Amino acid sequence: MKLLITGGTGLIGQALIPHLLKSYQVTVTSRNPQRAIARLGQQVHVVRTLDEVSDMSEFYAVINLQGEGIADKRWSSRQKLRLEQSRWNITRQLTERIQSAAQPPQVFISGSAIGFYGPQGSTPVTETSAVEADDFAHHLCAEWERLALAADSPKTRVCVIRTGVVLAPEGGALKKMLPPYLLGLGGPLGHGQQGFSWVHIDDMVEIILFLLEQGETRGVYNATAPNPVKQQEFSRTLARVLRKSHFMRVPAWALKLMLGEMSDMLLTGQLVLPERLQQAGYSFKFAQVEAALKDCLLPPS
Repeated sequence: MKLLITGGTGLIGQALIPHLLKSYQVTVTSRNPQRAIARLGQQVHVVRTLDEVSDMSEFYAVINLQGEGIADKRWSSRQKLRLEQSRWNITRQLTERIQSAAQPPQVFISGSAIGFYGPQGSTPVTETSAVEADDFAHHLCAEWERLALAADSPKTRVCVIRTGVVLAPEGGALKKMLPPYLLGLGGPLGHGQQGFSWVHIDDMVEIILFLLEQGETRGVYNATAPNPVKQQEFSRTLARVLRKSHFMRVPAWALKLMLGEMSDMLLTGQLVLPERLQQAGYSFKFAQVEAALKDCLLPPS
């Protein structure tokens, strides 16, 4: 069976594709095919754009992971537009192609993020929680999801994944966090009581495979570990795993000065629970943050 992936050269895609190759013929979109093949291997078929895909009917499933990194740059007006277009345009194209196919893909899995929930403080939220957010991250995710869910039909089931902070041994958010901790200068952000919802890269991969293979799954799912923590607890645990001191604190005003509007996402946070995944029968490999961090940061024992 054939499977199409957008955003396959990112952190999640690179971890996912080796597992998919065991059962599927994988096609990946990439603006740089040579680099994609170097990262993903010769088994992967690479196309530059969707224009090179003549018929969506040949694919059993589509996995949409494309989108510019949310925290890569300060949120200027231009960067916000990039964040929107990098997600919305490809999702709209995929939905339109799926809708027009004579025999559309049976499964469409599309990314989103827990930014959908907006600032929630210390109140746990699930997929069914009422959301009244009015910030940029919410609007970004809400439209992203709307475009993907429009592809849902009796022939195509759509699963949208609201992803938390992905913890991985190489790259991603953890790599950006590490430098001050390695210097013994780690500490919580702001007051540290905001929620921090995370997921280990291994679980992220397994969640996508689970939704791909479980024919009854449909709709929105939170891809977050079942035990989110407060940011202060995460920071303290990270320092403990690294055996480093933990006494610094990054004040809210400093974050706002450095990051502008993006700092709101870090200073408010959410405690997001994967209720629908667990109800569907998914069992997490890493449910506790200390075990996840040890797996990412320490050599195998």
